[in-house]
Amino acid sequence: MTAVPTARPASPAMPWLIIVCGCLIAALTFGPRSAMGFFQLPMLAEKGWDRTTFGLAMAFQNLAWGIGTPVFGALADRFGTARVLALSGVLYTAGLVLMAYSTTPGMFYLSGGVLVGLGVAAGSFGIVLAAFARAVTPEQRSLAFGIGTAAGSFGMFVFAPLGQGLISAVGWFDALLYMAAMMLAIPFLALALRGSARDGRAGLAAFEQTVGQALREAFGHQSYLLLTAGFFVCGFQVAFITAHFPAYISDIGIDARYAVIALALIGFFNIIGSLASGYIGQRYSKPKFLSYIYLGRAVLIAAFILLPQSPTSVIVFAILMGLLWLSTVPPTNGLVAIMFGTRHLGMLGGIVFLSHQIGSFLGVWLGGYLYDLYGSYDTVWWLGVALGLFAAIVHWPIRESAVDRPVPAAAE
Repeated sequence: MTAVPTARPASPAMPWLIIVCGCLIAALTFGPRSAMGFFQLPMLAEKGWDRTTFGLAMAFQNLAWGIGTPVFGALADRFGTARVLALSGVLYTAGLVLMAYSTTPGMFYLSGGVLVGLGVAAGSFGIVLAAFARAVTPEQRSLAFGIGTAAGSFGMFVFAPLGQGLISAVGWFDALLYMAAMMLAIPFLALALRGSARDGRAGLAAFEQTVGQALREAFGHQSYLLLTAGFFVCGFQVAFITAHFPAYISDIGIDARYAVIALALIGFFNIIGSLASGYIGQRYSKPKFLSYIYLGRAVLIAAFILLPQSPTSVIVFAILMGLLWLSTVPPTNGLVAIMFGTRHLGMLGGIVFLSHQIGSFLGVWLGGYLYDLYGSYDTVWWLGVALGLFAAIVHWPIRESAVDRPVPAAAE
Protein backbone atom coordinates (compact mmCIF):
# COMPACT_ATOMS: atom_id res chain seq x y z
CA MET A 1 0.00 0.00 0.00
CA THR A 2 2.88 2.36 0.76
CA ALA A 3 5.03 3.43 -2.16
CA VAL A 4 8.50 1.87 -2.35
CA PRO A 5 11.03 4.51 -1.19
CA THR A 6 13.28 4.08 -4.22
CA ALA A 7 10.35 4.64 -6.58
CA ARG A 8 9.78 8.11 -5.17
CA PRO A 9 13.00 9.34 -3.60
CA ALA A 10 11.78 12.80 -2.79
CA SER A 11 8.37 14.43 -2.36
CA PRO A 12 7.69 17.42 -4.61
CA ALA A 13 8.30 20.71 -2.87
CA MET A 14 5.35 22.64 -1.52
CA PRO A 15 4.34 25.49 -3.87
CA TRP A 16 5.12 28.07 -1.20
CA LEU A 17 4.16 31.19 -3.15
CA ILE A 18 0.65 29.83 -3.60
CA ILE A 19 0.51 28.66 0.02
CA VAL A 20 1.74 31.98 1.48
CA CYS A 21 -0.52 34.20 -0.64
CA GLY A 22 -3.50 31.92 0.00
CA CYS A 23 -2.78 32.04 3.73
CA LEU A 24 -2.65 35.84 3.73
CA ILE A 25 -5.98 35.94 1.91
CA ALA A 26 -7.50 33.51 4.42
CA ALA A 27 -6.23 35.67 7.29
CA LEU A 28 -7.65 38.85 5.75
CA THR A 29 -11.06 37.42 4.90
CA PHE A 30 -11.50 35.63 8.21
CA GLY A 31 -10.13 38.47 10.35
CA PRO A 32 -12.68 41.33 10.24
CA ARG A 33 -15.76 39.10 10.40
CA SER A 34 -14.34 37.41 13.50
CA ALA A 35 -14.11 40.85 15.16
CA MET A 36 -17.74 41.78 14.46
CA GLY A 37 -18.78 41.02 18.04
CA PHE A 38 -16.76 44.01 19.29
CA PHE A 39 -18.87 46.37 17.17
CA GLN A 40 -22.16 45.19 18.67
CA LEU A 41 -22.40 47.29 21.84
CA PRO A 42 -20.94 50.60 20.52
CA MET A 43 -23.00 50.41 17.32
CA LEU A 44 -26.22 49.61 19.15
CA ALA A 45 -25.60 52.33 21.73
CA GLU A 46 -25.26 54.95 18.99
CA LYS A 47 -27.96 53.64 16.66
CA GLY A 48 -30.53 52.71 19.31
CA TRP A 49 -31.05 49.25 17.80
CA ASP A 50 -31.51 46.08 19.88
CA ARG A 51 -29.41 42.90 19.93
CA THR A 52 -31.87 41.10 17.67
CA THR A 53 -31.07 43.66 14.94
CA PHE A 54 -27.33 43.07 15.26
CA GLY A 55 -27.79 39.30 15.52
CA LEU A 56 -29.99 39.25 12.41
CA ALA A 57 -27.40 41.24 10.42
CA MET A 58 -24.68 38.79 11.42
CA ALA A 59 -27.06 35.93 10.62
CA PHE A 60 -27.56 37.32 7.11
CA GLN A 61 -23.79 37.65 6.83
CA ASN A 62 -23.31 33.99 7.66
CA LEU A 63 -26.13 32.90 5.38
CA ALA A 64 -24.77 34.95 2.45
CA TRP A 65 -21.34 33.47 3.16
CA GLY A 66 -22.82 29.99 3.05
CA ILE A 67 -24.98 30.45 -0.06
CA GLY A 68 -22.20 32.27 -1.88
CA THR A 69 -19.47 29.72 -1.18
CA PRO A 70 -20.65 26.88 -3.51
CA VAL A 71 -21.52 29.44 -6.21
CA PHE A 72 -18.14 31.15 -6.02
CA GLY A 73 -16.51 27.73 -5.66
CA ALA A 74 -18.08 26.57 -8.93
CA LEU A 75 -17.02 29.82 -10.63
CA ALA A 76 -13.46 29.39 -9.35
CA ASP A 77 -13.41 25.76 -10.52
CA ARG A 78 -14.37 26.86 -14.00
CA PHE A 79 -13.02 30.38 -14.55
CA GLY A 80 -10.09 30.58 -12.16
CA THR A 81 -9.45 31.21 -8.50
CA ALA A 82 -7.75 34.61 -8.87
CA ARG A 83 -10.80 36.26 -10.48
CA VAL A 84 -13.09 35.11 -7.69
CA LEU A 85 -10.66 36.15 -4.96
CA ALA A 86 -10.29 39.61 -6.54
CA LEU A 87 -14.08 39.93 -6.43
CA SER A 88 -13.91 39.01 -2.75
CA GLY A 89 -11.75 42.04 -2.00
CA VAL A 90 -14.14 44.38 -3.81
CA LEU A 91 -17.29 43.01 -2.14
CA TYR A 92 -15.69 42.92 1.30
CA THR A 93 -14.47 46.51 1.04
CA ALA A 94 -17.86 47.75 -0.16
CA GLY A 95 -19.68 45.87 2.58
CA LEU A 96 -17.56 47.27 5.42
CA VAL A 97 -17.74 50.84 4.09
CA LEU A 98 -21.52 50.72 3.68
CA MET A 99 -21.85 49.07 7.10
CA ALA A 100 -20.15 52.11 8.61
CA TYR A 101 -22.59 54.43 6.83
CA SER A 102 -25.74 52.39 7.61
CA THR A 103 -28.58 54.53 8.90
CA THR A 104 -31.35 51.92 8.98
CA PRO A 105 -31.50 48.24 9.97
CA GLY A 106 -32.26 47.37 6.34
CA MET A 107 -29.08 49.05 5.12
CA PHE A 108 -27.17 47.31 7.91
CA TYR A 109 -28.57 43.92 6.84
CA LEU A 110 -27.55 44.56 3.22
CA SER A 111 -24.05 45.88 3.95
CA GLY A 112 -22.69 44.23 7.09
CA GLY A 113 -24.90 41.26 6.38
CA VAL A 114 -25.18 40.36 2.69
CA LEU A 115 -22.23 42.21 1.12
CA VAL A 116 -19.69 41.31 3.79
CA GLY A 117 -20.99 37.74 3.73
CA LEU A 118 -20.54 37.50 -0.04
CA GLY A 119 -17.07 39.03 0.29
CA VAL A 120 -16.08 36.38 2.81
CA ALA A 121 -17.65 33.68 0.61
CA ALA A 122 -15.63 34.65 -2.46
CA GLY A 123 -12.41 34.50 -0.43
CA SER A 124 -13.41 31.69 1.91
CA PHE A 125 -11.55 28.58 3.03
CA GLY A 126 -13.34 26.56 0.36
CA ILE A 127 -11.94 28.68 -2.47
CA VAL A 128 -8.41 28.88 -1.06
CA LEU A 129 -8.19 25.23 0.02
CA ALA A 130 -9.48 24.01 -3.36
CA ALA A 131 -6.61 25.94 -4.99
CA PHE A 132 -4.20 24.32 -2.52
CA ALA A 133 -5.61 20.86 -3.29
CA ARG A 134 -4.88 21.31 -6.98
CA ALA A 135 -1.35 22.61 -6.35
CA VAL A 136 -0.07 19.92 -3.96
CA THR A 137 0.16 16.13 -4.01
CA PRO A 138 -2.52 14.05 -2.22
CA GLU A 139 0.10 13.22 0.43
CA GLN A 140 0.62 16.93 1.13
CA ARG A 141 -3.06 17.88 1.00
CA SER A 142 -4.12 17.49 4.64
CA LEU A 143 -1.09 19.43 5.89
CA ALA A 144 -1.70 22.18 3.30
CA PHE A 145 -5.32 22.38 4.46
CA GLY A 146 -4.11 22.64 8.05
CA ILE A 147 -1.73 25.48 7.16
CA GLY A 148 -4.47 27.35 5.29
CA THR A 149 -6.94 26.92 8.15
CA ALA A 150 -4.30 28.02 10.66
CA ALA A 151 -3.84 31.20 8.61
CA GLY A 152 -7.53 32.00 9.01
CA SER A 153 -7.06 31.42 12.72
CA PHE A 154 -4.13 33.83 12.68
CA GLY A 155 -6.46 36.40 11.15
CA MET A 156 -8.77 35.97 14.10
CA PHE A 157 -5.83 36.21 16.51
CA VAL A 158 -4.71 39.50 14.92
CA PHE A 159 -8.08 41.13 14.24
CA ALA A 160 -9.64 40.48 17.66
CA PRO A 161 -7.27 42.86 19.49
CA LEU A 162 -6.84 45.02 16.37
CA GLY A 163 -10.59 45.53 16.02
CA GLN A 164 -11.05 46.40 19.69
CA GLY A 165 -7.95 48.60 19.60
CA LEU A 166 -9.21 50.53 16.58
CA ILE A 167 -12.64 50.99 18.17
CA SER A 168 -11.01 52.35 21.34
CA ALA A 169 -8.64 54.61 19.40
CA VAL A 170 -10.79 56.01 16.59
CA GLY A 171 -14.34 54.76 17.23
CA TRP A 172 -16.33 51.98 15.59
CA PHE A 173 -17.09 54.03 12.43
CA ASP A 174 -13.48 54.71 11.45
CA ALA A 175 -12.44 51.23 12.60
CA LEU A 176 -14.70 49.76 9.91
CA LEU A 177 -13.17 52.05 7.27
CA TYR A 178 -9.62 51.06 8.24
CA MET A 179 -10.51 47.39 7.96
CA ALA A 180 -12.21 48.03 4.61
CA ALA A 181 -8.97 49.53 3.28
CA MET A 182 -7.05 46.41 4.36
CA MET A 183 -9.31 44.23 2.19
CA LEU A 184 -8.03 45.98 -0.94
CA ALA A 185 -4.84 43.90 -0.65
CA ILE A 186 -6.75 40.72 -1.54
CA PRO A 187 -6.92 41.22 -5.36
CA PHE A 188 -3.14 41.66 -5.51
CA LEU A 189 -2.44 38.56 -3.40
CA ALA A 190 -4.88 36.63 -5.60
CA LEU A 191 -2.55 36.87 -8.60
CA ALA A 192 -0.45 34.01 -7.19
CA LEU A 193 -3.50 31.70 -7.19
CA ARG A 194 -4.26 31.91 -10.90
CA GLY A 195 -5.72 28.78 -12.44
CA SER A 196 -8.86 26.66 -12.45
CA ALA A 197 -9.78 23.04 -11.76
CA ARG A 198 -8.15 21.98 -15.03
CA ASP A 199 -4.75 23.24 -13.91
CA GLY A 200 -2.21 22.00 -11.37
CA ARG A 201 -1.10 18.54 -10.34
CA ALA A 202 -4.59 17.06 -10.34
CA GLY A 203 -5.85 18.67 -13.53
CA LEU A 204 -4.98 15.98 -16.05
CA ALA A 205 -6.19 13.10 -13.92
CA ALA A 206 -9.44 14.76 -12.85
CA PHE A 207 -12.59 12.74 -13.48
CA GLU A 208 -14.62 14.71 -15.99
CA GLN A 209 -18.21 15.43 -14.96
CA THR A 210 -20.76 18.11 -15.56
CA VAL A 211 -21.88 20.14 -12.58
CA GLY A 212 -25.21 18.28 -12.59
CA GLN A 213 -23.51 14.88 -12.59
CA ALA A 214 -21.24 15.93 -9.74
CA LEU A 215 -24.19 17.14 -7.68
CA ARG A 216 -26.22 13.97 -8.28
CA GLU A 217 -23.26 11.82 -7.30
CA ALA A 218 -22.64 13.82 -4.12
CA PHE A 219 -26.25 13.92 -2.97
CA GLY A 220 -26.56 10.19 -3.55
CA HIS A 221 -23.56 9.47 -1.32
CA GLN A 222 -24.48 8.77 2.31
CA SER A 223 -21.12 9.74 3.78
CA TYR A 224 -21.24 13.13 2.04
CA LEU A 225 -24.72 13.78 3.43
CA LEU A 226 -23.61 12.88 6.95
CA LEU A 227 -20.55 15.13 6.62
CA THR A 228 -22.79 17.97 5.44
CA ALA A 229 -25.20 17.48 8.34
CA GLY A 230 -22.39 17.40 10.89
CA PHE A 231 -20.71 20.57 9.65
CA PHE A 232 -23.94 22.46 10.42
CA VAL A 233 -23.04 22.08 14.10
CA CYS A 234 -19.59 23.62 13.69
CA GLY A 235 -21.17 26.73 12.21
CA PHE A 236 -23.78 27.04 14.96
CA GLN A 237 -21.22 26.84 17.74
CA VAL A 238 -18.44 29.06 16.41
CA ALA A 239 -20.71 31.77 14.97
CA PHE A 240 -22.65 32.13 18.21
CA ILE A 241 -19.44 32.49 20.21
CA THR A 242 -17.86 34.91 17.70
CA ALA A 243 -20.89 37.22 17.58
CA HIS A 244 -22.12 37.10 21.17
CA PHE A 245 -19.20 36.21 23.45
CA PRO A 246 -18.11 39.84 24.08
CA ALA A 247 -21.65 40.76 25.11
CA TYR A 248 -21.94 37.58 27.21
CA ILE A 249 -18.74 38.40 29.08
CA SER A 250 -20.13 41.85 29.86
CA ASP A 251 -23.45 40.37 31.02
CA ILE A 252 -21.83 38.09 33.60
CA GLY A 253 -19.87 40.97 35.09
CA ILE A 254 -16.39 40.19 33.78
CA ASP A 255 -14.23 43.04 32.53
CA ALA A 256 -14.62 43.58 28.76
CA ARG A 257 -10.88 43.22 28.19
CA TYR A 258 -11.24 39.50 28.89
CA ALA A 259 -13.47 39.18 25.81
CA VAL A 260 -10.61 40.61 23.72
CA ILE A 261 -8.15 38.26 25.41
CA ALA A 262 -10.50 35.30 24.96
CA LEU A 263 -11.07 35.81 21.22
CA ALA A 264 -7.38 36.43 20.67
CA LEU A 265 -6.57 33.22 22.57
CA ILE A 266 -9.13 31.30 20.52
CA GLY A 267 -7.43 32.60 17.39
CA PHE A 268 -3.93 31.76 18.64
CA PHE A 269 -4.72 28.26 19.86
CA ASN A 270 -6.79 27.70 16.74
CA ILE A 271 -3.53 28.03 14.81
CA ILE A 272 -2.09 25.17 16.86
CA GLY A 273 -5.30 23.16 16.59
CA SER A 274 -5.57 23.62 12.82
CA LEU A 275 -1.97 22.61 12.17
CA ALA A 276 -2.33 19.60 14.49
CA SER A 277 -5.58 18.69 12.76
CA GLY A 278 -3.89 18.72 9.35
CA TYR A 279 -1.13 16.47 10.69
CA ILE A 280 -3.50 14.06 12.48
CA GLY A 281 -5.93 13.94 9.55
CA GLN A 282 -3.13 12.81 7.24
CA ARG A 283 -2.35 9.81 9.46
CA TYR A 284 -5.54 8.72 11.24
CA SER A 285 -9.25 8.26 10.53
CA LYS A 286 -10.74 11.64 9.67
CA PRO A 287 -14.38 10.73 10.51
CA LYS A 288 -13.51 9.41 13.98
CA PHE A 289 -11.22 12.37 14.60
CA LEU A 290 -14.14 14.69 13.77
CA SER A 291 -16.39 12.78 16.20
CA TYR A 292 -13.87 13.31 18.98
CA ILE A 293 -13.63 17.04 18.18
CA TYR A 294 -17.39 17.57 18.43
CA LEU A 295 -17.64 15.48 21.58
CA GLY A 296 -14.85 17.56 23.09
CA ARG A 297 -16.69 20.78 22.24
CA ALA A 298 -19.92 19.54 23.85
CA VAL A 299 -18.13 18.60 27.08
CA LEU A 300 -16.19 21.88 27.15
CA ILE A 301 -19.27 24.10 26.67
CA ALA A 302 -21.22 22.19 29.31
CA ALA A 303 -18.36 22.53 31.79
CA PHE A 304 -18.00 26.26 31.06
CA ILE A 305 -21.64 27.10 31.78
CA LEU A 306 -21.98 24.76 34.79
CA LEU A 307 -18.78 25.66 36.64
CA PRO A 308 -18.26 29.00 38.41
CA GLN A 309 -17.41 31.68 35.86
CA SER A 310 -14.44 33.97 36.35
CA PRO A 311 -11.69 35.59 34.28
CA THR A 312 -9.67 32.41 34.75
CA SER A 313 -12.48 30.15 33.50
CA VAL A 314 -12.95 32.43 30.47
CA ILE A 315 -9.26 32.11 29.59
CA VAL A 316 -9.23 28.33 30.07
CA PHE A 317 -12.38 28.01 27.95
CA ALA A 318 -10.84 30.16 25.20
CA ILE A 319 -7.63 28.11 25.09
CA LEU A 320 -9.42 24.75 24.89
CA MET A 321 -12.08 25.99 22.48
CA GLY A 322 -9.33 27.48 20.32
CA LEU A 323 -7.72 24.05 19.94
CA LEU A 324 -11.10 22.70 18.70
CA TRP A 325 -12.28 25.81 16.84
CA LEU A 326 -11.47 25.23 13.15
CA SER A 327 -9.75 21.90 13.61
CA THR A 328 -12.84 20.52 11.85
CA VAL A 329 -11.96 22.23 8.56
CA PRO A 330 -8.91 20.23 7.34
CA PRO A 331 -10.48 16.76 7.87
CA THR A 332 -13.85 17.91 6.50
CA ASN A 333 -12.39 19.34 3.29
CA GLY A 334 -9.98 16.40 3.11
CA LEU A 335 -12.89 13.96 3.16
CA VAL A 336 -14.65 15.78 0.31
CA ALA A 337 -11.43 15.61 -1.76
CA ILE A 338 -11.01 11.90 -0.98
CA MET A 339 -14.63 11.12 -1.88
CA PHE A 340 -14.87 13.06 -5.15
CA GLY A 341 -11.42 14.31 -6.20
CA THR A 342 -10.58 17.94 -6.99
CA ARG A 343 -12.53 18.58 -10.21
CA HIS A 344 -15.54 20.09 -8.43
CA LEU A 345 -13.98 20.49 -5.00
CA GLY A 346 -14.74 24.21 -4.76
CA MET A 347 -18.44 23.60 -5.37
CA LEU A 348 -18.87 20.38 -3.35
CA GLY A 349 -16.81 21.70 -0.46
CA GLY A 350 -18.87 24.87 -0.71
CA ILE A 351 -22.12 22.94 -0.31
CA VAL A 352 -20.80 21.33 2.87
CA PHE A 353 -19.85 24.82 4.00
CA LEU A 354 -23.35 26.09 3.17
CA SER A 355 -24.62 23.70 5.85
CA HIS A 356 -22.02 25.20 8.21
CA GLN A 357 -23.36 28.67 7.46
CA ILE A 358 -27.00 27.71 7.94
CA GLY A 359 -25.87 26.65 11.39
CA SER A 360 -24.04 29.97 11.72
CA PHE A 361 -27.20 31.86 10.74
CA LEU A 362 -29.18 30.11 13.47
CA GLY A 363 -26.39 30.49 16.02
CA VAL A 364 -26.07 34.26 15.68
CA TRP A 365 -29.77 34.97 15.13
CA LEU A 366 -31.00 32.75 17.96
CA GLY A 367 -28.30 34.21 20.19
CA GLY A 368 -29.82 37.69 19.82
CA TYR A 369 -33.46 36.59 19.63
CA LEU A 370 -33.41 34.30 22.67
CA TYR A 371 -31.43 36.83 24.65
CA ASP A 372 -34.07 39.50 23.99
CA LEU A 373 -36.78 36.94 24.81
CA TYR A 374 -35.31 35.48 28.02
CA GLY A 375 -32.61 37.95 29.05
CA SER A 376 -29.98 35.20 28.92
CA TYR A 377 -27.80 33.23 26.50
CA ASP A 378 -28.17 29.97 28.48
CA THR A 379 -30.63 28.33 26.07
CA VAL A 380 -28.29 28.81 23.11
CA TRP A 381 -25.31 27.46 25.07
CA TRP A 382 -27.23 24.26 25.83
CA LEU A 383 -28.34 23.96 22.20
CA GLY A 384 -24.64 24.02 21.34
CA VAL A 385 -24.01 21.12 23.73
CA ALA A 386 -26.84 19.02 22.28
CA LEU A 387 -25.75 19.69 18.71
CA GLY A 388 -22.15 18.77 19.58
CA LEU A 389 -23.33 15.33 20.71
CA PHE A 390 -25.39 14.98 17.50
CA ALA A 391 -22.34 15.79 15.35
CA ALA A 392 -20.18 13.30 17.24
CA ILE A 393 -22.70 10.59 16.39
CA VAL A 394 -23.22 11.37 12.68
CA HIS A 395 -19.51 11.56 11.83
CA TRP A 396 -18.68 8.12 13.21
CA PRO A 397 -20.13 6.01 10.32
CA ILE A 398 -18.65 8.16 7.50
CA ARG A 399 -16.50 6.12 5.10
CA GLU A 400 -13.12 7.61 4.22
CA SER A 401 -12.93 6.35 0.65
CA ALA A 402 -13.52 7.45 -2.93
CA VAL A 403 -16.90 6.96 -4.57
CA ASP A 404 -17.18 4.10 -7.00
CA ARG A 405 -16.92 5.42 -10.54
CA PRO A 406 -15.45 4.35 -13.89
CA VAL A 407 -11.68 4.77 -14.26
CA PRO A 408 -10.99 7.79 -16.51
CA ALA A 409 -9.71 6.82 -19.91
CA ALA A 410 -6.05 7.65 -20.60
CA ALA A 411 -5.52 9.20 -17.17
CA GLU A 412 -1.87 10.21 -16.95
